[in-house]
Amino acid sequence: MSKNNCCPPPEPETTCCPPNEEGTECCPPAQSSEPCCAEVTDDRPGYKLWPFVCGWTTVSGQQIPKVATRLTATDIAGRWQMRWGFGRTRYSIAPGLYAIGAPSGDSPVLVTANYKMTFDILRRDMYGHDVWILVIDTKGINVWCAAGKGTFGTDEIVRQVERAKLQDVVKHRILILPQLGAPGVAAHEVTKACGFKVLYGPVRSSDLPEFIDTGNKASPQMRRVTFGLVDRLVLTPVELVYMWKHTLYSIVALFILGGIGPDIFSLSAAGSRGGAAVATGIMALLTGAVITPILLPWVPGRAFAKKGAITGLAIGVAAALVFADALGWLNTLALILTTATISSWCAMHFTGSSTFTSPSGVDKEMRQAIPAQAAALLVGALCWLAAAF
Repeated sequence: MSKNNCCPPPEPETTCCPPNEEGTECCPPAQSSEPCCAEVTDDRPGYKLWPFVCGWTTVSGQQIPKVATRLTATDIAGRWQMRWGFGRTRYSIAPGLYAIGAPSGDSPVLVTANYKMTFDILRRDMYGHDVWILVIDTKGINVWCAAGKGTFGTDEIVRQVERAKLQDVVKHRILILPQLGAPGVAAHEVTKACGFKVLYGPVRSSDLPEFIDTGNKASPQMRRVTFGLVDRLVLTPVELVYMWKHTLYSIVALFILGGIGPDIFSLSAAGSRGGAAVATGIMALLTGAVITPILLPWVPGRAFAKKGAITGLAIGVAAALVFADALGWLNTLALILTTATISSWCAMHFTGSSTFTSPSGVDKEMRQAIPAQAAALLVGALCWLAAAF
């Protein structure tokens, strides 16, 4: 196996970069100390040359880009950016066949999504291995979500196998797919359409080296889907960012509504009552989007909306007890109802980021929860407005 991070020394059948076109030199002069695969300047049709492309290999007349396994500062910054949801819909790479190390006709073929963060994690975890990576077009969505949406599916896998002429690249007829992509794939239909057998790899790409080294055998632990504290925490930032517009509009509305009272409108009331309402809303938002995911396994109930309502109710009651002297019964009721409702709504949206429910389960939960949330929020708002008079 090759232990090179980028591409190995060129072999007769391997080129670091494509032949020169129109007199443009791709590789540095032979006497240069710079490695040949340090830079690639030839932009091939169908491929956007990201910095991770470090060279090319030629197989059966087609040139396949090689990719590095070491993540750069730019890759890490991009991953952080995606965790916060900035430009997430545009973070994709070109579908097609890629190479890591010096793969041969006997090397494994790993299938993955074209969401760049998924691709980055896979290539990082395959350091020291010679493999082919077949990237399918999932519209820039990760494997698990794409399988639920249908973009990581049978037809797209077959299309990319045929487009890459994979039968001319490898001698075997096995595709290793991520286990979480199984809901969107009919394995027998893939085999029928293109002749490649589907083999499901482990849940996490970090287990792929061991899986491959042991003859494509997965231990029970590799098959187990977990959703631990760290997995939940890394998803909370994007949930908060996606709500910023709703939060901003709500803050403006609460300040305006807070000024309504016996004097028609009061700026001091807008500051005091509106400010208190904003603080309550932010507390409820953090309860549903952060505290509920942290406490997820221990909060009673299966539905996320119910879990969020329970944590929101607990936080709302605690806040009401702390400010009991300053609140009347209407404000107290408004505080508890709005905290529980907003927390429930935020937690319900988190269900799409988890492995706890299916897409149909999410749809069913939302149909049941949203009317109740709307009614509770309306009652809470009326109580809050009535308390001003």
